[in-house]
Amino acid sequence: MKQPWVAALYMRLSNDDGEPGDSGSIETQRRILHQYCEDNNIAIYDEYVDDGWSGTNFDRPAFQRMMADIDKGALNCVITKDLSRLGREHIQVDRYLEYVFPEKRVRYVAVNDGEDSEKGMSDFSPFKNLFNEWYAKDTSRKVKAALKAKYEKGERLGPTPPLGYIWSPKEKGKLLIDEDTRWIIEKIYALALEGNGYNVIARYLRTSKVPTPGWVGYSRYGAYSQYYENAAEEKKSFWQSSAVRSILMDETYIGNTIHYRRQKISYKSKKRIHNSADEFYRVENTHPPLISRETFERVQENISRRRRSCGDGTPQLFAGLLKCSTCGKALKARPCYAPDDKAYVCRQYSEFGKEHCTAHYIRQSTLYNYVLSRIQYWTSTLAGNEIDFAQEIMNSSRKATQSSGDKEQAKLDDKKRRLRKIDGMLASLYEDRAEGNITPNNFSTLLKKYQDEQTALQEFIAAAEEAQRATDETQRGLNEWANMVKRYTHPTKLTIPMLNALIDKIVVHDRRCDQNGKPTQKIEIYYKFAGKLDQ
Repeated sequence: MKQPWVAALYMRLSNDDGEPGDSGSIETQRRILHQYCEDNNIAIYDEYVDDGWSGTNFDRPAFQRMMADIDKGALNCVITKDLSRLGREHIQVDRYLEYVFPEKRVRYVAVNDGEDSEKGMSDFSPFKNLFNEWYAKDTSRKVKAALKAKYEKGERLGPTPPLGYIWSPKEKGKLLIDEDTRWIIEKIYALALEGNGYNVIARYLRTSKVPTPGWVGYSRYGAYSQYYENAAEEKKSFWQSSAVRSILMDETYIGNTIHYRRQKISYKSKKRIHNSADEFYRVENTHPPLISRETFERVQENISRRRRSCGDGTPQLFAGLLKCSTCGKALKARPCYAPDDKAYVCRQYSEFGKEHCTAHYIRQSTLYNYVLSRIQYWTSTLAGNEIDFAQEIMNSSRKATQSSGDKEQAKLDDKKRRLRKIDGMLASLYEDRAEGNITPNNFSTLLKKYQDEQTALQEFIAAAEEAQRATDETQRGLNEWANMVKRYTHPTKLTIPMLNALIDKIVVHDRRCDQNGKPTQKIEIYYKFAGKLDQ
C-alpha cells in the first residue's frame, strides 16, 4: 500500500525579491499550497515560514526547523510555490533535490513550476535553479544601484532618525533638527570637549535621567519594542558608554551621511563585515548640522589622546600633550627619584637610546607649576579687561595673520576685476568669430591666451580667498579660546578638562646652561586656536 503523504508547506519571502503586487506574498503562497494539498489529498503537518530571508542563505530558522522535523520522521513531503522559494543558490538547491531529499525519502513539489520528484524532476530543473541564482545576483546588483542613487541624492535610510533629528515631512529620507532633543547631543559634545570620557558622560546622562536614543525611537516610532515594552523606568535613561562613543564619532552631527559602514560578504551571505573608513560612502551636507566641524574635530582629537593611567592608578595629567622639541615624539611618564613626583622623558630616547634622541627630562612638578602660572596669567588678564585681553592675544598671534592685510585685499580686488574683464573679452571673441570678424588662426591664438590668463586668475583668487578664510578662522578661534578661558577664571590647580579645553600641545626642550652656567629649560605651550602666545 502506498504511504500517505504528510507535507511541510514551506514559504519564503526575501526583502529583495521585488515581486510585483501580491504575487509573491506569504499569504499568496499559503493559498496556493493549501489548495494543492486539498486537490491532491495530501495531509499538512505544519507551515514553515521564513519571511525576510534571502534564498541564497540556507541557515534560515524555519527551513532548519523543517529539516529537523524531517529527521524525526514527522513528515515525508515538502511543497513550495516554486523552486525559487526553496532557494536561489543552485548548488545548494541541487544538493537538496538530488541527494538530501531522496536519501531521506522525502517527496518534493514545486507547484507553479510543475516539478514533482514523485513523478521525476524535469530535465530543465537544473537550468531553472541556475536562472534563480542569476536572478538573486541580478536583484542584489539592482538593489545596490538603487540604494546608491538614493544615497547620492542625500537620502537617509532607516526606521528611525538619529537622536537630535526628525524626518522631514516633505522630503523622504531627509533629516531636520529636532528642537526637543538637540540639547542632548549638544550636551554630550560639550562634556567630551572638556575631556570627559565615554563612561563619565554615560554616568552623567544616567544620573540626569536623560532619555536614550532607543527610548526616543520607541516612544515616537514604536521601534525597539522588544527592549522597551513594559521595561523598568530606569531603562529609559540607561546610557551605555558604547552609545556615547557612537554619537561622538558620528559625522551625522556635522551634516554628513555615511553609508556602507558594513557590507555583506556576497549576495549569497547575510554575514556583514565592517568596512574601513576609506571604504565608506560619504555624502556631505545632506542635512543641517548640530555640531560645528571645529567642535567635532576637537572632540576627535580628545578621543585620540584619551588620558591613560599610571601604574599606581593616578591620571597622567599631561599624557598626549607633551612633545619632544627635537624628534617630535611624545614624552612618556616614568618614576621619579623625588617622592610624590613623576618625570617625563622623550619616548624615542627611552626606547632606542641616545643615538636617536636626547632625554628631554623634566619633572612633572616643574612642568605643572609653569603651565599653571601661564594659564593663571591669561585668565587674570581676561578677568581684568576683556578688550585688553583680546588685543594682547591678537598681537601675540599677528605674525600668522599679517599676510591678509589691506595690501593683499587690494591685490585680490584687482585680480577679480581683471577676471571679469577677461570673461567679457572671451564673450566678445566668440561673437567676432561667429560674425567672421576674425580669422580662425587669430581666434585660436587669442582664445588660448585668454583662457590661460583666466585659469591663472581663478587659481590666484581661490588661493587668496582660502587665505582670507583661514584668517577669519583664526579670529574665530581666538574668540572661542577666549570664551573657553572665561570658564577657568582664577584656577588654583590643573585639571584634565582644563588642559583639554585650552592647550593643543606642550613642546619640551632639552636642558641647557645659560651664559652664567645656570641650567635652564624652555617650555613652549601651544594653545587651542591661538597657537603659541607666550613669546
